[in-house]
Amino acid sequence: MASLVPLPPFAPASESWDSYLARFDCYLQANELTAVSKDRKRGLFLSLCGPEVFETARALVAPEAVQATPWDTIQEKLRNHYAPKPSKIAARHAFYHRNQAEGESINNYTTALRQAAMHCEFRDLDDALMDRIVCGVRDIHLQRRLLAKPDLTLQKAIEEAVASEAAERSAQEIRKSSSPRLAREPVPVHHEEASSEEASSSEDDDVHQTKRERRKFQQKSKGQPECAGCGGNHSRAKCRFRDAICRKCSRRGHIAKVCRSAPSDTPPSSARKSKSSLQSAKESCFALTNCRCPSGTTIGQTDSPTRRKLNVTVLIEGAPCDMEIDTGSALSIVSWSTIKRLVPRVSKRQLDSHRVHLRDYQGNDIPVVGVGRFRIAFKDFSGLLRLVVVEGQRPSLLGLDWFDALGLEVTGINCISNAETEGLVKDFAEVFDGTLGQYTGTPISFSLDPQVAPIKLKPRRVPFALKAKVDEQLDKLIAQGVLEPVDHAKWETPIVTPVKPDGSVRICADYKCTINKALQQHAYPVPVVQHLLHSLGEGKVFAKLDLAQAYQQLPVDDATAEAQTIVTHRGAFRCRRLQFGVSVAPGIFQSLMERLLQGLPGVVPYFDDVLVSADSHQQLFERLRAVLTRFQEAGLKVKREKCQIAVPQVEFLGYLIDASGLHPTTSKIRAIQQAPTPKNKTELQAFLGLLNFYNMFLPHKATVAEPLHRLLSTKTPWAWGHRETAAFNAVKALLSSDSVLVQYSESRPLVLACDASPFGIGAVLSHRFPDGREAPLAYFSRTLSPTERNYSQLDKGGIGTCGWSEEVP
Repeated sequence: MASLVPLPPFAPASESWDSYLARFDCYLQANELTAVSKDRKRGLFLSLCGPEVFETARALVAPEAVQATPWDTIQEKLRNHYAPKPSKIAARHAFYHRNQAEGESINNYTTALRQAAMHCEFRDLDDALMDRIVCGVRDIHLQRRLLAKPDLTLQKAIEEAVASEAAERSAQEIRKSSSPRLAREPVPVHHEEASSEEASSSEDDDVHQTKRERRKFQQKSKGQPECAGCGGNHSRAKCRFRDAICRKCSRRGHIAKVCRSAPSDTPPSSARKSKSSLQSAKESCFALTNCRCPSGTTIGQTDSPTRRKLNVTVLIEGAPCDMEIDTGSALSIVSWSTIKRLVPRVSKRQLDSHRVHLRDYQGNDIPVVGVGRFRIAFKDFSGLLRLVVVEGQRPSLLGLDWFDALGLEVTGINCISNAETEGLVKDFAEVFDGTLGQYTGTPISFSLDPQVAPIKLKPRRVPFALKAKVDEQLDKLIAQGVLEPVDHAKWETPIVTPVKPDGSVRICADYKCTINKALQQHAYPVPVVQHLLHSLGEGKVFAKLDLAQAYQQLPVDDATAEAQTIVTHRGAFRCRRLQFGVSVAPGIFQSLMERLLQGLPGVVPYFDDVLVSADSHQQLFERLRAVLTRFQEAGLKVKREKCQIAVPQVEFLGYLIDASGLHPTTSKIRAIQQAPTPKNKTELQAFLGLLNFYNMFLPHKATVAEPLHRLLSTKTPWAWGHRETAAFNAVKALLSSDSVLVQYSESRPLVLACDASPFGIGAVLSHRFPDGREAPLAYFSRTLSPTERNYSQLDKGGIGTCGWSEEVP
């Protein structure tokens, strides 16, 4: 076959080496030369590459002759010369700092990102591209819309960006061809041509409707009835207008604004003046706790009795405007100076005339310029909304009339302050007084095996530097009634003195050398951590109580006290309270706590910690009072400094818990991410053990970590190479700070999905939500044995299902 046009030589200044090799492969395909030998490919390449590349190849393979050097060797040496592999870290740094340039189209930007990602070795390229597009686009409004989409994918992000880009070009063309007037549909609030009677009636109706909407919103939020005497948020019996005389109907028991009689001959002007105030100093006010956007993002929250401003940014005719959310205003308001800044072409003549009177909370009149409809954009909403323009320098207010359109909602009216917490502490002062509690129930007793002879050991030496601290702690325990000096005892156990983070020492006994050998094990099992965490339900606010010297709050009987006797440099002491280090103490204490707090929803005891979760602050404090009441009756006390009350998230049993679910803690993530490369099997076992703590957060861990598990086999010699390094880095990347598992709920259906690879099996248990989405509750994975790897893919999937039921607690 006749040859096609020869391939031009390689030009390093204008072409990459990878691109030239790709063109050389295309040249071979076009000339039907792909099946030729490697020696012939070498000859073709050296003939076509150009004199500069030829001389470079000769120099790189010297002293061997280039025409006798294997084709694969020539390729490798030229690639290392012209295109050395860049650092993955440097490539990712460049990728994450690549923003959309001015004038660059979204398609060109996406192509540039794909080129920048070629050497980044991302596990999921689509996710990385989607993140970079969202963070790197120049259009801030497009970026906000993308961030508001909960189920965003790369394809959806590109389609949204391309559509936004096309819409912006079209809008610019329309603006160029349109007249300079505002593209807005004026909607009058009150027509000037209407008669005075019609205007008065219309105005009265509008004002009454505005007040009714506001009162309805307040009463719905607070759950309070509307007073028939004044329309306030209180019962009829508490109304101060019970004996007032109505100016409309002259009857006793209510005021004119809630009168249901026909209107009297009251002059229209005065009636309108009394009715048209949108907010009065006499009207009830309330504080907003949470205000949520359509996507569920919390805009603000009050944490003190004083009202706190809540602001959102909306687009008015495409220009951003910072507005204060005001649930006390029925209308949305901006000043004339603000609207002129946002829409320079607006004129007062384009606004509708008005007959509405506005007053501020002090009763002062607010001069109104006019009312118009402007195009408003916020999150996914874009449309025309009514906006009142007023004179003077005033803050922009987003009132109740925009709430439905923008998807805003009030999710609470409670105001939580330090005063409420202090009131709780004051009501249960005995529980928080800082002294050691004493359980009022039956003293603790445990049984010793009579066949084991009592053991008496000598005291251990106390380091001289710690002697004063040990003496201080012994004196404290004697004063608290925990220790009682004795001359001798059947059992004598030496103490150990670990140093606490604050520098003080803890007096512990080494009971494993003495009574632990004779103790009959307690039958109460230690609860499974996952069961405790998922029993919390879907809490949104939390509290954690810490019992001070927990075990030592439980008195023991005489026989148990003698068995717990410790021996120190100051002699022997009988222990009158349950001691740390006694093997049956955890089961005894946990069973007592669970019996004590049984029947309280959202309360989880785990040894000396008690976690309380609730859907609201009010419910949380109700549950706290129930817990503290039982503590008070039982004689137990908590350490106030370690208690956390009404917090949005809490660390418990090594997990971070908040309204969205369970998260790994930052310290554990940091320890895993910063773990050094193992140098032997012992270090590798330690790393995998640390990783297994968060096993239920790690999808496909068994498959990803298979090269590491293979190294632990006694039949495999230690050999750490590129494959093990890649697996080590990949398994660390599985755990990130945004890993989250939802809380278990009995009301939601469960979905179990299992999968298998040639090396491992995996499963994920998820909740299915009403909107159809699924969120994980826990992951499971394990490596396959050599025998199981020979199973069919269907059988491996069956192993995944069985393995889930066996391994997951």
